[in-house]
Amino acid sequence: QVQLAESGGGLVQAGGSLRLSCAASGRISALNVMGWYRQAPGNQRELVARYIRGGADTEYKDSVKGRFTISRDNAKNTVYLQMNSLKPEDTATYYCNFYDLHVFAEYWGRGTQVTVSS
Repeated sequence: QVQLAESGGGLVQAGGSLRLSCAASGRISALNVMGWYRQAPGNQRELVARYIRGGADTEYKDSVKGRFTISRDNAKNTVYLQMNSLKPEDTATYYCNFYDLHVFAEYWGRGTQVTVSS
């Protein structure tokens, strides 16, 4: 099992910044990729940013390109999401995702709320 602990959400004005963190613990395979998804009320969960190709590359939702940056600290098993120039439409619950490529298992964090006021 893998546990994911998210932090860094909050309330911010439009144009502001937040940094989300997600620390993974438990039985962590060296072969894993991590990413961030979000879900606004009434909407489906959608990809925000993630590592792909075994972690060699990144993928972003079009509307966050140039504003959000995903990064990671492998030594700490932690992935970050730096969010700049936030917009009200970025308001959602943000979820950390961990995919174990060794056993093909997927895990989700509990989510952290991001609210952007206009």
